[in-house]
Amino acid sequence: MNSFAVIFDMDGVIIDSNPFHKISLRQFCEKYGYHLSDQELISKIYGRTNKEWIANLFGTLTKEELEHYGEEKEALFREIYKNDIRALKGLPEFLRSLEEKNIPIAIGTSAPRSNVDFVLSHIHLGKYFTVILDESDVEHGKPNPEIYLKVAARLGVEPSRCIVFEDSLSGVESARRAGAKVVGVATTHSFEELSHTDFVIQDFTDVDAGSLFSAILKEN
Repeated sequence: MNSFAVIFDMDGVIIDSNPFHKISLRQFCEKYGYHLSDQELISKIYGRTNKEWIANLFGTLTKEELEHYGEEKEALFREIYKNDIRALKGLPEFLRSLEEKNIPIAIGTSAPRSNVDFVLSHIHLGKYFTVILDESDVEHGKPNPEIYLKVAARLGVEPSRCIVFEDSLSGVESARRAGAKVVGVATTHSFEELSHTDFVIQDFTDVDAGSLFSAILKEN
């Protein structure tokens, strides 16, 4: 069994995509007559799976309707974002440093697989991730801990020996409830809003693998 592992959320962590999700969400919601404030986007949508927030918005839907609305919104997002997509600053170098230390690396995201494939095909970093779980792999989205418990199990690492990089409050709660250590990435929320995490960074130029992990895991 590995001594510890690193798990990344995708949106707002691997890529700073939430400004583009915000645009596509507003366009999608307004098309169907829903006008959400910034706070409503944060409290009702960010960090959650499409099947959860769409059902909360529209009410009871069939599985086919949920999938249709979800893919409609994500296709809009991909079209808006395709010319601007890039990895968060410092991420390629950070992933290389983890690989050199033989640390298992995974993704645990609420996004659909179509978006995961879209992102990794553009930033060319997919080779680093040995496990990738998306919304189709869980029954309960974040803040439920299911996704991080499943990622840890796939990696063969106890959740308490996992360090999760998260930007959303629901994602932070999910990781903490799973028993993982959490590094907040201040793309969606401020340093103050993420102060309940174990460490907060602006991007991956703020973090050194060796010293960070020693500090976070020293109590374990």
